[in-house]
Amino acid sequence: ANVNSFTGGFSEEFSLAIDNNFYGDIFDNLYLTTANFQAIIDDSRTEYSNHQAIAKIMKAHYFQYLVDLYSDIPYTEAHMGIENLTPAYDDDAAIYKDLIVQLDSAIEMINNPAANALAVGGEDVVFNGTMSSWSSYANTLKLRILLRQSTKAYDNGGDAALATYLDAEFAKVDGAAFLNADMTINPGYSNGEAAQQNPFYRLMFATDEVTSNSYNFYRGSKYAIDFLQGSVSGSVPDSRIEYIYEETDSNGYVGHEQGQDGDNSPDQLSAIGPGLVINSAQDGYIMTKAESKLLQAEAMLRMKISGDAEATCVEGIFASFDFYGAPTGAYAPGTNLYVNGTNTFEQNMEAIMTQKWIALNGINAIESYIEFTRTGYPSGIPLATTAQSATRPMRLMYPSSESVSNSANVPAQTSADVFATGPFWAQ
Repeated sequence: ANVNSFTGGFSEEFSLAIDNNFYGDIFDNLYLTTANFQAIIDDSRTEYSNHQAIAKIMKAHYFQYLVDLYSDIPYTEAHMGIENLTPAYDDDAAIYKDLIVQLDSAIEMINNPAANALAVGGEDVVFNGTMSSWSSYANTLKLRILLRQSTKAYDNGGDAALATYLDAEFAKVDGAAFLNADMTINPGYSNGEAAQQNPFYRLMFATDEVTSNSYNFYRGSKYAIDFLQGSVSGSVPDSRIEYIYEETDSNGYVGHEQGQDGDNSPDQLSAIGPGLVINSAQDGYIMTKAESKLLQAEAMLRMKISGDAEATCVEGIFASFDFYGAPTGAYAPGTNLYVNGTNTFEQNMEAIMTQKWIALNGINAIESYIEFTRTGYPSGIPLATTAQSATRPMRLMYPSSESVSNSANVPAQTSADVFATGPFWAQ
């Protein structure tokens, strides 16, 4: 946050004061909105089988995040409306397996649609009815779900039963088509009214584009800027900095050390850059090509799908440059920042996760948080100066709304639990 002009920005995040009111709207809003997907899935009219396949894919997309952020959650009894206002909680590992089943079902529905299936058109604000692209995303989402479990299955002694299951599922996606372009969403964003603007743009700037600099709250973090400038051990100068952040008037790129107040912060701090904040009509992003390529690179590194992990990692890096609009010519990442045959497995894993952290900066940082929980990479990111814990939380607490409305089923939990236990794949 711009601590020189605003006070109190992100104080809970920096202090790690996690309670059942911390980000509680994630849980509540995802259940409210995924109910719309469930309503489409439950519709009995066969002519909407293509729409139902899309709904299954997007429901799986969001329920993966619910598991990753909360562990056990309502699943089989969720979305029943007044028929069941107090749904039971399901085991998170079992939910993960069913997400794969649902994605397989969606792909089968796309490959073999009902005879009277209606074509999907402009109502699809993601792929405009191109069902092969939905299949590619379903395969990529499957890959992410499988990889999320891979550390538990294969590393540090592993889990033999989980490894057997994953080996079989990886074999099914080996050779499949994966997402090969940015997966965008744009239902018609414009500057007509505030509610019509891209919500990320609206969050970053004022609703009137002409006076957009009137709202200037978000700033770059010191560690990220230092890393992209090449001043952190193992990093190299990276031209993406020019697109992720803006230069200050007099001191180049300057980041805020998280937790510091305005009295100890530099006079000027870098705002969010032109590769992220473009205009009110800009696309939103569900998954980028860079993330897809880096997922594939990890699966190749683990020898779970066919392909060249090194080349695919480089493709992911360059896809990130393309996303931000940054030139790649001068970028020489070094063996520690991309998959390389001279590296150890762990060095290559850190390279992939570090590149994913850079590539998702300002786009989908929730992935960076979850992947850090899974792998511990990137390993050098410091805690805020005001952190009350020596470690980061592995999950969120169930919101107070669940304690009130579903008290008989919501698992007992304390603030300390979120630092000690996470979803099944992190245990």
